[in-house]
Amino acid sequence: MLFNSFIFLGAFLPITYVVFWLLPTARARYVWLAITGYVFYGYWNPRFCLLMAFSTLVSYCAGLGFLRYTDERRRRVCLVVPIVTDLALLGFFKYANFGLRSVADLAQAIHHPLAIPHFDIILPIGISFYTFHTISYIVDSYRRVIKPTRNLWEFAAYVSLFSQLIAGPIVRFRQIEADLEAIGNADRHRWLTRGLRFFVIGLVEKVVIADNIAALVDPALAHYVHLSTVGTWAAVLGYTFQLYFDFSGYSTMAVGLGFLFGLRIPQNFNSPYKALDPSDFWRRWHISLSTCLRDYLYIPFGGNRGSELATYRNLMLTMLIGGLWHGANWTFVVWGGYHGVLLACHRRFATTWDAAPVWLRRASMFVFVVVGWALFRATDFGMAATLLAHMFIPTAGTETVPLAAFAVFLPIAAYLSMFGPNAFDIDAEWRPRPRHAVALAAAFGACLALIAGSGPSPFLYFQF
Repeated sequence: MLFNSFIFLGAFLPITYVVFWLLPTARARYVWLAITGYVFYGYWNPRFCLLMAFSTLVSYCAGLGFLRYTDERRRRVCLVVPIVTDLALLGFFKYANFGLRSVADLAQAIHHPLAIPHFDIILPIGISFYTFHTISYIVDSYRRVIKPTRNLWEFAAYVSLFSQLIAGPIVRFRQIEADLEAIGNADRHRWLTRGLRFFVIGLVEKVVIADNIAALVDPALAHYVHLSTVGTWAAVLGYTFQLYFDFSGYSTMAVGLGFLFGLRIPQNFNSPYKALDPSDFWRRWHISLSTCLRDYLYIPFGGNRGSELATYRNLMLTMLIGGLWHGANWTFVVWGGYHGVLLACHRRFATTWDAAPVWLRRASMFVFVVVGWALFRATDFGMAATLLAHMFIPTAGTETVPLAAFAVFLPIAAYLSMFGPNAFDIDAEWRPRPRHAVALAAAFGACLALIAGSGPSPFLYFQF
């Protein structure tokens, strides 16, 4: 179910909200959040609810094991078995055909073709996100960072929380544990206005900005081979802003929905296109993922505790795996490696880089990010090579793009993302004024009109 759809806005959300606040106990609210999470998730294909339920039960049982056992051997079994199970499920549904296809391509390249089967697999939406939720819970329980819950319904509500189930942010149990524990005494009036504010801002980001840019970008990139240099830059810049406002919009709506139910979901975007260097970018972009990669991959690999060469190795491994997490395609792996190289270069030459003027560092970082998004958007290396060649080698092109429309939307998107306030900045400066309420209502009405006119569109990160 999509946040930007009438079934969600007109039926699911109002019913879920009203019933939740009418329920008198924490247990009843856990049960209701879990049920509504499964309804939300199963709206497209109910069969995949069984997969999420199985992953939930395995991880919950692991938590009980950590509560029961104190010897290291049994605790390690409780750590390894559920993680291997979760990764096996993710690997089969998301990467099985990718692995088989890669083997077939390699065999073809060395002139020993193989008859490799292809599985008819439908990728369960959001599997990467809820798998990260369960794995982070298991690891944090093993490390004694959190005390595992004995309440199955509380844990099921956490995993299936509809506000962040499909496309994040990746919320660790410890980040909302206190709110979950206090959910029976949550104050509806305390968070209502703030929740609506975040939700409407996120809806505007998605429906008004991202979807309108997508209407220009998608047709242009469908004919990328024939684009001129100007047309290619317009399309790739358009995708740069489309991706940001699409994903930021979803995360901002998730924060707002969390507030509506008394849960404080952490910030996932902090104006990443204002970044001054690669490290700054990853502190701002998809914050929940970058911190998970740091805490569950980079630091366990050794972090920066060894030699400089070992640090670069750990950094590259982390980013390559992070790239693969985004999708079953080698272009994502290369994109992760590309950002790994940027991070390594900045680490090596930080003194020189940081001595440059702020405007130059920000502009240079933005160009590096745009180049990365060309890799990220490409369906294969041929498309990536063509896009990058057209961007940096003057090309006439035969396909026309609506440059006038791009000239309207791109400056607006650039200003908002690179110079304007984000949702949390707006929230910090917010003061209750009648005109603010009118502005929010008008923005929500505009979003409804656009949804009615063009229909709801899925979020880009659904496919990951």
